[in-house]
Amino acid sequence: MLTIHAAPLVLPAGAAPGTDAPGTDTAVADGAVLVDGDRITTVGPYDEVAEQAPGARVRRWPGVLTPGLRQWHPLWLLRHCYHPDPREADELGEEPLWGEKLAALGDLPETRWSGSVRRGVQRMLRYGTTAVASPGARFRDPLVATAVARSGLAVVGTSGAPGTLLGERPGLDPFAEGYDLRGTVHAPLSVGGRADLAVFDVPDETALRERGAVTCVATVLAGRLVYRAR
Repeated sequence: MLTIHAAPLVLPAGAAPGTDAPGTDTAVADGAVLVDGDRITTVGPYDEVAEQAPGARVRRWPGVLTPGLRQWHPLWLLRHCYHPDPREADELGEEPLWGEKLAALGDLPETRWSGSVRRGVQRMLRYGTTAVASPGARFRDPLVATAVARSGLAVVGTSGAPGTLLGERPGLDPFAEGYDLRGTVHAPLSVGGRADLAVFDVPDETALRERGAVTCVATVLAGRLVYRAR
């Protein structure tokens, strides 16, 4: 099924078709991405994209549309943090538990860790994450490997990764390291490439960096709408 995702495009340098100048970011005020199955077929101004697919389903989004984001620390966030079940929210809250709070839970059985890892992966999707980084682009931890594979998240290498998490607590927001969009996206929106997109309810890239990926309203993973804010 053909789907047009329509919103102003914010495309980091090297992430837009036809942009050759190094260091040049691209914005398309009335932009769109045409997706066929799990692939991108066209990126550009909405009128041009819509003309190529008159019968396509159109999803119009608030804010800006960018390539999907990359999470540098998935193993740490999934295996050194516990993600409470919603049924545990009254007792444990909704934020990831780590350090002393995690230790206070005692030795968790594998079934409980498995649920935590699955929830952690799902919560990453709420931040526009479409790729997770790991040495060798693979996970040795079976719980993480299984959850990531089932989610469809791309697994990429750690070249260029920062050494430590910043801040006082772990963050699911890929912008937590202080990167701009160019240092946070994992792949360009290229024709023929996998349709990994994120939409943020902000007016521009500056606001996105200031407010972070918590502003995500939609995540498209391999053409599938896997998260949509209510």
